[in-house]
Amino acid sequence: MSVDTRPNLLIFMNDQQQGQVNEPGHPCRTPHADRLAAEGVRFARAYTTTAHCCPSRATFMTGLYPSRHGIYNNVLNDAALSRSLKPGVVTFSEVLRDAGYELAFSGKWHVCADEQPQDRGWNQYHATAIQGEMHGLRWERFRELAHQPEPDAPRGRGELLRPGWGRYRLYGTREPAPETDPYLPGDLRTVEIGIRALQDLARQEKPWCLYIGPVGPHDPYILPEHYATMYDPAEVELPPSYYDDLMDKPRVYQRQRRFWGQMTEEEYREAIAHYWGFCSMQDDLLGMVMEALEATGQAENTFLLFISDHGDYAGAHGLFMKGVAAFDECYRVPCIMRWPAGIAEPGRTVEEFVTLADLAPTFAELAGTALPAQSGRSLLPFLRGERPEDWPDELCSQFNGVELYYSQRFVQTREWKYVYNGFDFDELYHLSEDPHCLRNLAGDLRYRPVIEEMCRRMWRKGYEEGDIFCNPYPTVSLAPFGPMVGLREGDEL
Repeated sequence: MSVDTRPNLLIFMNDQQQGQVNEPGHPCRTPHADRLAAEGVRFARAYTTTAHCCPSRATFMTGLYPSRHGIYNNVLNDAALSRSLKPGVVTFSEVLRDAGYELAFSGKWHVCADEQPQDRGWNQYHATAIQGEMHGLRWERFRELAHQPEPDAPRGRGELLRPGWGRYRLYGTREPAPETDPYLPGDLRTVEIGIRALQDLARQEKPWCLYIGPVGPHDPYILPEHYATMYDPAEVELPPSYYDDLMDKPRVYQRQRRFWGQMTEEEYREAIAHYWGFCSMQDDLLGMVMEALEATGQAENTFLLFISDHGDYAGAHGLFMKGVAAFDECYRVPCIMRWPAGIAEPGRTVEEFVTLADLAPTFAELAGTALPAQSGRSLLPFLRGERPEDWPDELCSQFNGVELYYSQRFVQTREWKYVYNGFDFDELYHLSEDPHCLRNLAGDLRYRPVIEEMCRRMWRKGYEEGDIFCNPYPTVSLAPFGPMVGLREGDEL
């Protein structure tokens, strides 16, 4: 009887960690992720396709862009544009199961509202953000709050005033209460259950795939004192884009900036320090998983991935959280892989553009199989130290809004970033000269040829993915150059 030598797969995917935090030299301390990178490969330009949980996680699970998998925004509230994956869409877990892998899941799902991990081939040890859980306040709750007087106390540090909505506390210190806190002990519980699943998987003979999905460092950044005080706010440098007043950018960006502008510069530093503390806490959880894997004796032939679903602005351009703004801090994510038995020249950094859509094809190829359809491509050539000559030199997004609906697409190359905003004026940034996107050049007629070329790329990607935003009706056909620029004679589609 032959021994199955295919690698095990261990996925550690957290929520809302920006890729910048894991760059070499960043003040945030992540020693376990650093070790992972030293022993594996770090993808420096890994991006989500949508800066929102559900569509990004559906892309990760299916290898498809939102226009193909059918999830466009949050599936667990009344503003959901869709709640189900499109009929016929297959996840990588189903492909792995059919290829003989044993699967286990512990953590955040948030892919669709009508299914859970167990419906897609996983042995479901623990799952959050699943059907039956609704996000946000319902009208009944607002009616209850309406009979309570608005607090007249001064705004506290890290607190945002929102008349008629209730105050919001962005950051703070609190020791966790396991029976009530959904974030802090929840993440520890998710990891502990995941480690138990890992031990179960290691005892059987099949190759296995384990998914561990903590919720942090998702806002609010309210942490145990050890992590909340890990970084001195006085030593936190504000992001280079902090002083951007956003006046040359869409109005909704400005409205968000005005909201966060209630906080002082000192509070911004405190919020960033708490966010970094949250990321360091996540790194400690990753370290627990790495230690548990090594204890099984199976680390050598286990492909271990650390990744996040999207980032957080964390003060960049004066913003926090995620949403419609198309800046790098929210779209670029950490992506680090280790596989001692299969990665050539460990310690490398790959600078090519990759997206969450590339992971499912990678998992399938590792298992010796393939997805029936995919938007992305396997990353295995990079693990072998190769670079495919036809690898894309551009990055394209698909964003259709959160609980407020927006149509936004961006195209990014090494030199340029063009953002098409169907709801407002567009953006163009010369990244080689303006990496922090401080000066919007879209209104400068000298750059009209650049915008035409970026629109051509945008429409070509839209054609390939069957994107939903192509409509010639005059009130919605607002892109400065239409789809025909991407279908010129000689273009191969």
